[in-house]
Amino acid sequence: MEIARADAPAPGSVAPAGAAAGHRDPAVSPDGTRLAWISDVTGRPRVHVAALPEHGPVDVDAATVPPHPEDTDTRQDVTALAWSPDGGRIAVQIAPSGGDRTRVALLDPDGGEPMPIAPGATAVALGAWAPSGRRLGVTVFTDTGDPADDDYGAGTACLVDVRDGSSVVLGSGQAAVVQAISADGHRVVLRTGRRGERELELLDLRTGERQSLVGGPGGALTATARFGTTPGTLWVHTDADREHAALLAVALGQGPDNQVAPARPVAVRPGADLETMALDPAGAHAALVWNVGGRSELEVADLRGGRPQRLAAPTDVVSGVSFARDSVSLLVAGHGPGIPPHVLRVPLSGGPAGFLLGGAPAGPLPPRPERVVFPAEDGLRLGGWLHRPASPNGVGVLWLHGGPESEERPGWAPLLHELVGNGATVLTPNVRGSSGRGRAFARLDDGARRPSSIADVKAATRLLASVPDVDRRRVVVAGRSYGGFLTLSALVRYPELFAGGVAVCGMSDLPAFYADTEPWIAGPAHTEYGDPRTQGALLAELSPLREADRIAAPVLLVHGDHDTNVPVGQALALHEALAGRGAPVELLRMPEEGHEVHDRHTRARANGRIASWIAGVTAAARAHDAHDAPEAGTA
Repeated sequence: MEIARADAPAPGSVAPAGAAAGHRDPAVSPDGTRLAWISDVTGRPRVHVAALPEHGPVDVDAATVPPHPEDTDTRQDVTALAWSPDGGRIAVQIAPSGGDRTRVALLDPDGGEPMPIAPGATAVALGAWAPSGRRLGVTVFTDTGDPADDDYGAGTACLVDVRDGSSVVLGSGQAAVVQAISADGHRVVLRTGRRGERELELLDLRTGERQSLVGGPGGALTATARFGTTPGTLWVHTDADREHAALLAVALGQGPDNQVAPARPVAVRPGADLETMALDPAGAHAALVWNVGGRSELEVADLRGGRPQRLAAPTDVVSGVSFARDSVSLLVAGHGPGIPPHVLRVPLSGGPAGFLLGGAPAGPLPPRPERVVFPAEDGLRLGGWLHRPASPNGVGVLWLHGGPESEERPGWAPLLHELVGNGATVLTPNVRGSSGRGRAFARLDDGARRPSSIADVKAATRLLASVPDVDRRRVVVAGRSYGGFLTLSALVRYPELFAGGVAVCGMSDLPAFYADTEPWIAGPAHTEYGDPRTQGALLAELSPLREADRIAAPVLLVHGDHDTNVPVGQALALHEALAGRGAPVELLRMPEEGHEVHDRHTRARANGRIASWIAGVTAAARAHDAHDAPEAGTA
């Protein structure tokens, strides 16, 4: 019944491999001479800037860290960046201590003072730059409004003039984001819509005319867009009207009627999702990253109609891609088993990739995970990844990812690597509702269908318990965010299956989640979890807190104090319910973290505590079984 804290280690202490620094989100300056990226090499994620060499890696030791906005109460963690087209500023999105009241600021790559954008707003999200570099798209959110209103939580999208701070309102909607601005500054693409119902709208700033491009109710899980260098063409990345995300071209009207043409497929792969794309500044090509069975594949598409060129993906999971301005290479960000986030330079000629930032393994490489397929309770085909240790100790860990519109993949996962290194066999299933299997699969857990995804946890546990060297009495279920909710739900519904459970920032009470989370998180979530205005009984029925007395196994709750997505009250309420009846429960609080754990040292310490807790409860289960075993010759 302990409440512990996970703080950063003292200076000079030895950090585990899980504390290895990572590098991501590379952005080349418009003149091609410098590189900006996000790194936690100093502990928490900050923007770093360095000269971009023609060959070889970036000199990280010579990198500068432009002054960031500071706050005495929170850590100003950078989660996204975009270099202005004129090269003078770097726009960043900041998550204070990993929370969801994000801010936007302009950093000076040459060391000048940062400039906040809309500093009086409750939260601000980063959108796209105008090609001139004079205006920046942002979305402003407030924490006011009536939860009973249909537009509760909607954001207001604006174009902000970075010279004087004046702004133009573009529109409002759920999860609104300024996606793209045309070269002449006259047209803007705005994305809105609840989860699973994203849509893209084209706004003409001269006339005020709005035209729907893709999506809408029952429409898109994915919807992004970019204007090409060729006037009159919009490149759209979406799964609207199709099962898997693809690249489409939309011809924009130039005549008096100004109408757009129907979207035309440009790059499609049956059974595979287009995950991310980047346009060549020269306008002739697009770099495409495909998710094929969980691993990434890289392709360069000829936007003039030529054959695509496939390149060898330099790492298992590619998280981002962009064109270097040398016209001969791509910058590819990614990660792999045992290898923290890093950046490579990939020649367009197909030659070998070279490390640009990071890329060294964080200790001995773990065994590569095996892809597995297994049936759900209702016969639906499910998949996942099995991580086998070199020296199994009988412990099995079922790890459930967040989202749920996400996917477990064979990439950098320091907690899982630590567990496997300790001898545990780890299964990471992709239950229904996960991404990577198309729109229909991703929607199989929406609303009233949630119990089916919880039942998938039982099916995954059955598979894990059948693996040789796994003791079915020493299986632990664990997960983060939505995976934490699934963990608690499985402990309630199937208490006999688990020796323990670990819920990291998981939801325990769905009605309270809707009441306490940020409005701009609650509003878009109606299509995923259910509408609290009309489905309150369903949300209560699905909440593990309401049946906490059914939880029989020890529980470890891990939560950040600055989490405003799944507020820490979700963990406190469950801790109180379990401790109140004397059940074995521990709460590990992270005072400087939010929904995401951004300090790499704190993350490593929390991972270490989770791993040692699992070792402890599974050892206790083994000792209990040995004590209860009948003596030889007895019945």
